[in-house]
Amino acid sequence: MRQPIFILTMLTLLSKNTIAQNIENKNTTLDSITVISRHIAAYDSLNPFALTKLNAHKIGSIENRTLPEALMGSSGVFVQKTNHGGGSAFIRGLTGNQTLILFDGIRINNSTFRYGPNQYLNTIDIFNINKIEVAKGIGAVAYGSDAMGGVINLLSKDLIFNEIPKWGFANLTRLTSANIEKTNRTELNYANKIMAWDGGISFKNYGNLVGGGNIGKQSPSGYSEFNYNTKIKFKTSDNSSLIFSTQKTSQFNVPIFHKIKLENFKVNQVDLQMHSLNYLRYNLKLNGNRKQEIFITISNQKSVEQRSNQKNNATNLRKEADTVNTNSFTSEIVTNLNNFWKMNTGIDYYQDKVNSLYTDINTITNNSTNKRGLYPNNAVYKNTSIFNLHHFNFDKWDIQSGFRYNMVKIDFTENTLGSISLKTASFVGDFAMSYKFTKNHIVYSSIATGYRTPNIDDLGSLGIVDFRYEIPAYNLKPEKSLNTEFGYKYFNHGLNINVSAYYMQLKDIIARVKIDGKIIDGYNVYNKTNFESAYIKGFEMSIEKNIGNNLKWSSNSTYTFGQNVTKNEPMRRIPPMFGQNCLSWNNNKSSIQIVHQYAGAQKRLAQGDKDDNRIGILGTPQWNLFNLTGAYTLKHLNVQLGLLNILNEKYKTHGSGIYGMGRAISLSLKITL
Repeated sequence: MRQPIFILTMLTLLSKNTIAQNIENKNTTLDSITVISRHIAAYDSLNPFALTKLNAHKIGSIENRTLPEALMGSSGVFVQKTNHGGGSAFIRGLTGNQTLILFDGIRINNSTFRYGPNQYLNTIDIFNINKIEVAKGIGAVAYGSDAMGGVINLLSKDLIFNEIPKWGFANLTRLTSANIEKTNRTELNYANKIMAWDGGISFKNYGNLVGGGNIGKQSPSGYSEFNYNTKIKFKTSDNSSLIFSTQKTSQFNVPIFHKIKLENFKVNQVDLQMHSLNYLRYNLKLNGNRKQEIFITISNQKSVEQRSNQKNNATNLRKEADTVNTNSFTSEIVTNLNNFWKMNTGIDYYQDKVNSLYTDINTITNNSTNKRGLYPNNAVYKNTSIFNLHHFNFDKWDIQSGFRYNMVKIDFTENTLGSISLKTASFVGDFAMSYKFTKNHIVYSSIATGYRTPNIDDLGSLGIVDFRYEIPAYNLKPEKSLNTEFGYKYFNHGLNINVSAYYMQLKDIIARVKIDGKIIDGYNVYNKTNFESAYIKGFEMSIEKNIGNNLKWSSNSTYTFGQNVTKNEPMRRIPPMFGQNCLSWNNNKSSIQIVHQYAGAQKRLAQGDKDDNRIGILGTPQWNLFNLTGAYTLKHLNVQLGLLNILNEKYKTHGSGIYGMGRAISLSLKITL
């Protein structure tokens, strides 16, 4: 592989006794604050777990078309793309419903999130995100079910009041060669003493993706997208505020490229992928003997997924539509018990109602037949939790611990079996500590339990999923994980080093089991059961080095090894070794960076990988991707130019159903007033 050359270069740079001046520009490595543990903030250096953060500058780079693509190259985060409109993040070798996505601390995961890669991270507009925090191996105590691999917390802009009324306006246009992208984003904001407001609207059109090497145009793969968002903050008193936020993403006619290319489909696409989120959050500060802060959040979400598929030479067109309405309530109180002890106690309640329809349309006679959808219609999922978190900060020690008790109730009706009701409960806890044995050297260790409660997708799926036919399962219990981690951090002016190693045990994994001799619609039939156990181990390393005042080198590398103990074979879809090297130069007006992303070959495959037409028996080859980007700001105008995949590398990330973009030129113009 070619990446060792870059690692050697990095080590050479680090061996020089260069002292970088710690100035506040885009290259400076600062010990910033994270809020991944709900509303208990802590410095990155003292957090006793592995954390990856992306700021607004990194997210807004011209390389990043979507949120999943913004995470590519991040330490410990591997991104798989089933189609051009997808993008599923792997954390600690887990993805889909085994990782948790949050928006401003609100769960995006709902009761129909499926096992394996999914597209839901891409239902949040990248232009509505100001910061991303990824906590790995933890999160179940703070946020509940699904946080087995970790948590991705997407944070919107923090609105700030202004003594003098002030308006702001911005418009961004982005174009990529070969008609790959046409995007326009308009934003408007306003602030005064008691009110701050920010809103935006995005129009996006993505053409058929042109792959690298000899791949050429991958048709059909293009789609269109529309987004809007608004956030308003009111100062209700000197000690309280009220925030209202609303957003919506709609994607239209997203082709499932590998289905059409490899599985004899005439049509296979998501006609409409829609997600909306509205929330109201009240914050009150109590300045008594014990400073306390109360947060109350109510939210509503709606997710719509409409799909069409038709095989070549078939007369029937299959139309499916799944709708999930989610209502939630969270109440929590953060208490400063003294100068070194903070506690967060609260309750979370989420309720889903699922509607699912399936219609067969005869394209010759135009007659239609309604059938049972992918999920039981009118299914109800209720998720209730209580939690208690503690954060102790001493002179050299930082300790975090807590517990969560979770109860889930699922009710639905099947035509043949009548009413089905399932109740499950889980209790999880964690303990983590870091020790600063010198001013700049920190070691940490953590042990955390996690879980994933069975959802409606596990229990009630009936139909074609990926390359199999699933039938319902009604007797499932929660999956469980136990993650143990050790790490080292070095924080100094201009140099950050993070190294971590972990071992995660998984048991009662809900897995699909093939029913021998049974075939429906030409597909093998599978059922789900809690019968597998497995382990995942690995390490992560990241280094950031300021070289002088304006130049910065950063590098990260991640290795993951997963073994299915029950089947005595590798776990499915485990990423190869991957990482990124970046050399960037910045001053007040301009910036240039060259980015090298890489992944090794993955030939250590489960049988399910070999049977997956996106992977196959040969596995996935190694790849190296080079991007060169630059930006220049002149008063009210910001210009970004990107030369993407400079070497026109033919590549796709492991498990993906579509090849990555070939050599392209991207241009972005942003006017700010």
